Amino acid sequence: MSTGHVYFIGAGPGAPDLITLRGRAILERADVIIYADSLVDPQLCDCAQPAAEIYGSSSLTLEEISERMIAAAQAGKVVARLQSGDPAIYGAIHEQIARLDAAGIPWSIVPGVSSAFAAAAALGVELTVPEIAQTVILTRISGRASPVPATEELRALATHRTSLILFLSISHIQRVVTELLDGGYPPETPVAVVYRVSWPDEAVIRGTLVDVLPKVRAARWKKQALILVGAALADGSGYAERRSRLYAPDYSHLFRKARRCARSVDKVTSP
Repeated sequence: MSTGHVYFIGAGPGAPDLITLRGRAILERADVIIYADSLVDPQLCDCAQPAAEIYGSSSLTLEEISERMIAAAQAGKVVARLQSGDPAIYGAIHEQIARLDAAGIPWSIVPGVSSAFAAAAALGVELTVPEIAQTVILTRISGRASPVPATEELRALATHRTSLILFLSISHIQRVVTELLDGGYPPETPVAVVYRVSWPDEAVIRGTLVDVLPKVRAARWKKQALILVGAALADGSGYAERRSRLYAPDYSHLFRKARRCARSVDKVTSP
């Protein structure tokens, strides 16, 4: 029998309808589904074929997950490894891929909607406001299970004072606030904490670096919450004139010539 295939699929942030069409199509024909049951809505597996084998991965080790994927693929089966968000962000897929490569198993990655961008959507913000922030940092605070390289310590990243999104850090919110302030963010910097984004119990806390800590403690959130920081999170009305030059009437580019004045714009746009 020919070798099967393993697909690492981004399930999205939580809501079942935020998986991509490609990801769902693979789930529908998969022979084996191994999904992150502690983070992924089990409803996503409802589309599986009746004969599909479905396993939750929260109680499995890397070795056990790899063994199941390899054995199924060697038997010619299609394997869907369903991960939360997008597999490229804290998806722990590189160590799984290394084992598949060693066994000669073909694999592919299907991207998903990251919780980072689902959180920005929930907040109704753009993370890259012209002249305010043109860089987005995705990071986490150093922890026992996953130490952060010294060059990426939060205090050092804070010197950029740009839009910053912290994964897997809510249980260390006090350290987060301290290091961001020590690194250079002003005390009045806007902060938003988004809990279980896109799930039915989604919740949001807004504040600043000086007042967000007691709010988060009161909510008692210890996991599945993202911390977003930066001036771009402020009320957008204050940035009404912070516009991209790309759409300015006097700016020329490949698809449009500059227009000299408002009157010429009216001539072009009038019926």
